[in-house]
Amino acid sequence: MPRPPRLPLANLTAFRAVAELQNLRAAAEVLHLTHSAVSQQIRGLEEQLGFALFDRRGRRVVLNPAGQALLRSVQSALATLDDGVQAAAAAAGGEAMRLRVTVLPSFANRWLLPRIGRWRERHPALPLEIEASMHLVDLIREGFHAAVRQGIGPWPGLESERLFEQPSFIVVGSPSAARRLAGAQPEALAREPLLGDNDVWKDWFGAAGLRVNVRTVAVFNDAGLMLQAAEQSLGLALAREIHAADALVDGRLVRLSPITITHEEAQPYHLVYPPALRDWPPLDAFRRWLRDELDQSMAALGRSVAAREPTSRAPRRNVRASATRKR
Repeated sequence: MPRPPRLPLANLTAFRAVAELQNLRAAAEVLHLTHSAVSQQIRGLEEQLGFALFDRRGRRVVLNPAGQALLRSVQSALATLDDGVQAAAAAAGGEAMRLRVTVLPSFANRWLLPRIGRWRERHPALPLEIEASMHLVDLIREGFHAAVRQGIGPWPGLESERLFEQPSFIVVGSPSAARRLAGAQPEALAREPLLGDNDVWKDWFGAAGLRVNVRTVAVFNDAGLMLQAAEQSLGLALAREIHAADALVDGRLVRLSPITITHEEAQPYHLVYPPALRDWPPLDAFRRWLRDELDQSMAALGRSVAAREPTSRAPRRNVRASATRKR
């Protein structure tokens, strides 16, 4: 098989811009080139490859299957090159390279941010730049190196590694609520102010063998806010164990029942990144640190629960609920 031709970097940059914008004139403006210059670069790239990359539809240019295949590799390669330029510039200027990561707000607030100090101690020359977003960020286009995402994937054009399994939902409340409800049965919790989604609570009471017409006092679009409300004794929360872990260890929240539920859509967390960065040392450092911190977090939570629960504690019940809603 003949060796593929070496493709000029300028042509690949123009190809990426046109592919993402689907318009030659818009790409020319972004690249600070003339329309004819961009058109000539695309034509030259297609001639060098020996096949077309776009279908022309009026003023729009749309990738054909060959162009789609090439774009995935070009985006990854140019992202790696950008990272290399950034690292070289940082080294030349005596500055530290940054690792850019996007995460969900609930995970950032309840778990990641309290551990940033330990990251800094372990990797003082590698600052983290964190963006907390509810939206699915395009890592390559937005210049992020990795993301912590919840779901089952796959995420096209990206690699993913499961960080931990499907999270369990547990009932938690403030220490004052725990004192008031010490030894209470699940039906007693139904008379308390409840925070969060009505249907999730219905599933939990169903797992306890009860049919309860639940009406929560507040619903939140972020688990961190819900847990803050529970810490302030505004009600009981049904939350993912990982989100409540630190508050449980610190005693700001107390687990109120051994019953847990696992929802089909309470999906596991993954570390997601462009394939070209799989063996990149900064990403590998972040991967190892995340796994170490997760292991320590779960171990600390286990020790805390064992120390606080009486020897006659009820057996843990883990029930899978058939949820069709997204948490």
